[in-house]
Amino acid sequence: MYTKDGESYFIVDAHIALWDARPENQRNIHGKQFIDCFYDYHRNLSPESEVWPYEDYLYQGGARLMKDLFEDGYVDHAIFQPAHLGAFYERGFGQTEEAFALTQAHPDKLTYNHFWDPRFEQAGLDQLRRDAERFGLKGVKLYTAEWQGDSRGYKLDDPWSYKYLEAAQEMGIRNIHVHKGPTIRPLDRDAFDVADIDKVATDFPDLNFVVEHCGLPRLEDFCWIATQEPNVHAGLAVAIPFIHTRPRYFAQIIGELLYWLDENRIQFSSDYALWTPRWLVERFVDFQIPEDMTEYAPLTTAQKKKILGLNAAAMYDIPVPAELQLPREEPQAVAVA
Repeated sequence: MYTKDGESYFIVDAHIALWDARPENQRNIHGKQFIDCFYDYHRNLSPESEVWPYEDYLYQGGARLMKDLFEDGYVDHAIFQPAHLGAFYERGFGQTEEAFALTQAHPDKLTYNHFWDPRFEQAGLDQLRRDAERFGLKGVKLYTAEWQGDSRGYKLDDPWSYKYLEAAQEMGIRNIHVHKGPTIRPLDRDAFDVADIDKVATDFPDLNFVVEHCGLPRLEDFCWIATQEPNVHAGLAVAIPFIHTRPRYFAQIIGELLYWLDENRIQFSSDYALWTPRWLVERFVDFQIPEDMTEYAPLTTAQKKKILGLNAAAMYDIPVPAELQLPREEPQAVAVA
């Protein structure tokens, strides 16, 4: 929980990871390229006081994660969104066993989402069913630009992708988080294009599609899709650190999202360990759209509370203390003829 100026905020960090990019886990040069690109984002968008040494960044470990999020970072609940990247890392990039063990030890604080790759076809679908039972999955994180064999990406509307989405729907995996944001070396930029979200959101109205990184640098494309698809949501991972280096750019991002989607479909994410949540929460609570950007309405405290945690809590059925909830809107009286 974070408290400022008499207001308290329930914080859900909706996109975190526990990764291992140490040299002994790198399968090839691409593993080093990937983590180096991550570190460049971290170093260039963070306040100087928040920049980690490179060696620490390769592997943070569960103890540090718990401290950074729950002791120092104001977070009440966090959701793992792992990327596997088996073509680049021997044991995978996201650490499934360590992350799931933390979730089992702290079920009140952590939710574990898993991943799938439709290019594994039936074998992968069978594995998904086992994973769903083992992990009790409510959501998954998909990385459409991930390499597999000779393939350097897939689309959500591919035939096998549809089979996986159908299976997810049957198993009650309702929250589909998809990386649709900036490219990461050596992945291909176009493999993160947002166009396939449009089709699957229409065909699977009972699933929530959380577009992580809100489509950047394709914000306009994303907004035009999301405004007509009520089951499409925006994750602020990668977008929110611009609150430090490019505050007017962040004002444009959040202003556009609020205009097209409203505050009920936007989720706060630190993208830990790309960034730590403490300074992001503090900056966002204090942030206001510049007065001269008159096309955007000012941010309200209620909007900030929804974005910082209440939206994701509702999606994942995370209990919120009564004193941290927003008052329910009273039903309007209906005129009688």
